[in-house]
Amino acid sequence: MKTASIGDRIKELREFRDITQEQLAERAHVHVDTIRKLEQNVRRSARIDTLRALARALDVQLERLLGQPTVTQELSEDGGLIALRDAIQDISALPGVLADDNLEDPPRADAWISSVKDATSRYWAGDYSQLSSTLPLILRDGRAVAREAGTDRVWQQLALAYQLAASLSAQAGHPDWAFAAVEKQLAAAQRASDPLMEGMGISTLSWVLLRQGRWEHAQDVAERKADALEPPSFRRATPAQLAVYGNLLVAAATPAARRDNRAVAVELLNAAETAATRSGPVRAYGSAFSVVDVRTQQVNIALAGQEPEPAEALKLSRKVDVDEIARPVHSAAHRVDVAQARYQTGDHDGALEKLLEVESDQPEWIRFQTLAASMVREMLEAERRRNTALRSLAARLGVDPTL
Repeated sequence: MKTASIGDRIKELREFRDITQEQLAERAHVHVDTIRKLEQNVRRSARIDTLRALARALDVQLERLLGQPTVTQELSEDGGLIALRDAIQDISALPGVLADDNLEDPPRADAWISSVKDATSRYWAGDYSQLSSTLPLILRDGRAVAREAGTDRVWQQLALAYQLAASLSAQAGHPDWAFAAVEKQLAAAQRASDPLMEGMGISTLSWVLLRQGRWEHAQDVAERKADALEPPSFRRATPAQLAVYGNLLVAAATPAARRDNRAVAVELLNAAETAATRSGPVRAYGSAFSVVDVRTQQVNIALAGQEPEPAEALKLSRKVDVDEIARPVHSAAHRVDVAQARYQTGDHDGALEKLLEVESDQPEWIRFQTLAASMVREMLEAERRRNTALRSLAARLGVDPTL
């Protein structure tokens, strides 16, 4: 069976909405020729921001348009993404639902907290299959621990567990599950009486909204929370306060750039870099914050919007020491941005080399990255001679290698 192309999906969705190509072009602010060529499979892909605009105009998530995989690579007997969904959407927590009286005794709080720490490491290492098999039980145990010993520390760690659930769900193409997990994260952070954990929850929410294509809301919630948590004095602020504040600024900058407000995005990242300079490298609340983290986002926003600046992105990338990036998947994401900048400046071989490098380091993570798959589709369309390495990569990413 032939794999449906992006153009096939656009045509199917457009006809389901009963709108013409011209009407879709007007709604998406995209040239009608782009839509026509995609639907005719004359073109097999387009710039990621063009595809985002089309998805928004068609009222679907970008993952639906791209056919992003929504399953992990390995099957698990104990968990998996469906088990994760069930753990997030806890039926027993709904009003009016009678609770199960035959509850198992919860684990010891310190042992459970250790499992959350291990799960956090797995997420940032890109070990999604293993994480999806253990995280559902961690969530269920965490709720039980909180019922028995609801200390501020336990509620804080339960908030972190839901943050992991939201992040994994969004990465796996399930942003609606992610939104539900963020709700639980914010509720647990409030029970912990921890405004910084709540701030990280808003940062996660902003990212989930970004994945849903709700850019204005993503920017607004992060900016408002950053303003609320801005330390009155950087000299007296703790590293954790500066890290959460800086993460919120970074979270706000990304959707601002997507909305073509690059000047605002640059301003936000400049403020974040000031905070990172003052704080030094920080690991707190399941995340990391440092000057190098901010600089990777400077590269990212140079590529965003309707008028990307790939040459500027490559210039900014020279200020990034990849070895200093604390989180493996963050390093991979930055290198995908570098690959995109190389591709857009005409260095197709350099882009492919970088993508293959990332795949070697993060073979599971890269399968969930819409930007990488979209870039490979474009590269296949533009190839002038058969490139075996490119076509092999396309097959592994689920991109039709017969293009």
